[in-house]
Amino acid sequence: MQNTKFYFFSGKGGVGKTSMASATAIHYAELGNKTLIVTTDPASNLSDVFQQEIGHREVSINGVDNLWAMEIDPDKAADEYRQRIVAPLREFLPEETMRVVEEQFNSPCTTEIAAFDRFVDLMDDPAYDVVIFDTAPTGHTIRLLQLPVEWSKYIEKSPVNGQTCMGPLEAIQGSKEKYDRAIRILRDSARTSFIFVLQPEETPIEEALRSSKELEAIGIRAIEIVINGILPAEECVNPFFVKRKEMQDRYMKIIDDRFSGTSSRKMYLLSDEISGVEILRQVGQMLFESKQNQYLKRARL
Repeated sequence: MQNTKFYFFSGKGGVGKTSMASATAIHYAELGNKTLIVTTDPASNLSDVFQQEIGHREVSINGVDNLWAMEIDPDKAADEYRQRIVAPLREFLPEETMRVVEEQFNSPCTTEIAAFDRFVDLMDDPAYDVVIFDTAPTGHTIRLLQLPVEWSKYIEKSPVNGQTCMGPLEAIQGSKEKYDRAIRILRDSARTSFIFVLQPEETPIEEALRSSKELEAIGIRAIEIVINGILPAEECVNPFFVKRKEMQDRYMKIIDDRFSGTSSRKMYLLSDEISGVEILRQVGQMLFESKQNQYLKRARL
């Protein structure tokens, strides 16, 4: 499965990105694709959305064939990274040198690179047809996607036999090739798509626009949007909802103008909470199969 497709969902906190990512994961899994949804957001509620325990290792989702999920735990990822780098060194480095190496690993830098390294491992693993990343709010996600470029350059410029917060250079030199592959995948619009979830309000729109430009600056141009929380016109009968709908309509026009040429989907506000496989399945059908979205479909979405 060397042509795994990667979908990154992000957006301002509270816009429904986890729900949209989860519904999309069910959609692809039920098309027969071996699918993984993974969160890189420490505050994720992926377990709540699927109504089952999800942890640091892949688990199958109850009631959905071909679907697995996991939540990357930064602390566990950091410990695993330390053990992978440090363990081989114990065989030939003196105890005093090992204490220095272990000291260097006790830093925020190591936690950041370890969580990122686990993320890159998933991009480097051909086990799935589709991998969906439910990422942290936009600013953190941009930082995550910038890391492969930064760390690849960092390794390249580090002195031979040098010490870094990632570990001794000789122990991590092989990581550069892995990070370079991740950069190529992120920039390959045939394999990677970045999906902003937003609502028809000013702040989510501006944040998505700003972030899309930051992604383009690092070579990621396959950008799509999901407009979530749209009020159904037939339900807007009292003055409060009429006024709210008028506001949304104004912002929908702004979205059409500011995101002209960008593939997009619409999701209408539901009366029920989006939680559990059955409601997620219905949301996926609305996103991918409803008439209002047919003309918005792209070949791979």
